[in-house]
Amino acid sequence: MTPAVVRTVHPRRVAVLSVHTSPLEQPGTGDAGGMNVYVVETSKRLAARGLEVEVFTRATSSDLPPVVELAPGVTVRHLVAGPFEGLSKEDLPAQLCALTSGVLRAEAQHEPGWYDVVHSHYWLSGQVGWLASERWGTPLVHTAHTLAKVKNLALAEGDSPEPLRRVVGEEQVVAAADRLVANTADEARELVDLYGAEAARVVTVAPGVDLEHFRPGEASGARTRLGVPPDAVVLLFVGRIQPLKAPDVLLRAAARMLEQDPSLRDRLVVAVVGGPSGSGLAEPEALQHLARSLHIDDLTRFELPSTNGTLLDWYRAATVVAVPSHNESFGLVALEAQACGTPVVATDVGGLRTTVRDGVSGLLVPGHDPSAWAAALTRAIADRPRLSAGAVAHAAHFSWTATADGLLDTYRDAIADRSRVPVQAYR
Repeated sequence: MTPAVVRTVHPRRVAVLSVHTSPLEQPGTGDAGGMNVYVVETSKRLAARGLEVEVFTRATSSDLPPVVELAPGVTVRHLVAGPFEGLSKEDLPAQLCALTSGVLRAEAQHEPGWYDVVHSHYWLSGQVGWLASERWGTPLVHTAHTLAKVKNLALAEGDSPEPLRRVVGEEQVVAAADRLVANTADEARELVDLYGAEAARVVTVAPGVDLEHFRPGEASGARTRLGVPPDAVVLLFVGRIQPLKAPDVLLRAAARMLEQDPSLRDRLVVAVVGGPSGSGLAEPEALQHLARSLHIDDLTRFELPSTNGTLLDWYRAATVVAVPSHNESFGLVALEAQACGTPVVATDVGGLRTTVRDGVSGLLVPGHDPSAWAAALTRAIADRPRLSAGAVAHAAHFSWTATADGLLDTYRDAIADRSRVPVQAYR
């Protein structure tokens, strides 16, 4: 046993755990999504404030180098745990020991007290962070991103409930964490009400948007580059294709709009930008089959996720962006779209109530009835100029700079609390 480790209140180094998905992966397919964006953007901005940020994730290829520089002050460490390919997120609980071992080995190369805080993302990382925090005598800050109990209360048709092992794992992490970072006040209440979290340990820090990148721009140029007619009415879905995200709702609503106004067929474009993920992998062509059955396959475009430049073009080219998810802890797509001046029609659930200002930057729809969605999309199209201005103004209240400031304050508070009692690090 080593002597007590004296820690500074201002963190110098943070170990960020994102074990099931790498910040280097392209968001929009597989397990990569808003959380990946969150880890990248907050890590870069924390590094800009002088912190050394090391992100730990599982290696998914033998070609990956052990360490990659993501940005100045931000490195990504690839941990070998199980076979490189063929493991889904659901398989990773069996690899938690290997992942934890990799994290502990990295720290063991340095003197005690190397990391001042552990920040875990998603419950799998929280399990690894729980042990690392105890081993190092370092505070654990945890961001859930999604919660099993919340997801199970609003399951999509045909989707499978989250298993008991995840529910129990989340409960353990909630109990162990020094601070729990919630994206919204609603999520903070869910952590307290559903998981028994101590309210004093729950901090609400809203995610942000890159306002320098996602900003209004010329729609005509974007449409030209994407091959979209200049007079088209473009309904856009961006995200992983799985029941939770409910892209089928947009297709059904588009078909209903055509029933109500057949003349719209000459101008309507339904664009789906994303790849199969989660339970959507079981039927990767299900959405294409649905489009054919609804007789809208001739006006529906399916695009794989690509660079931010192409995504930016899609946001600017869109008339309205649809976010019909059954649940979202926040909804970064909605925020990115609004920052580009595109109104959003979203489900009236979870974090989307914060991300979209109903009647100002877009519209919120209770439930997933195609007729209700068709009506909301039609209203948003008709009221686009006013909603577009509201969207830009609303998105301006969110930034990754503010998110990083909130996280840094949270780290300081967690370290300060730990410093009030003797801290022992065991090696």
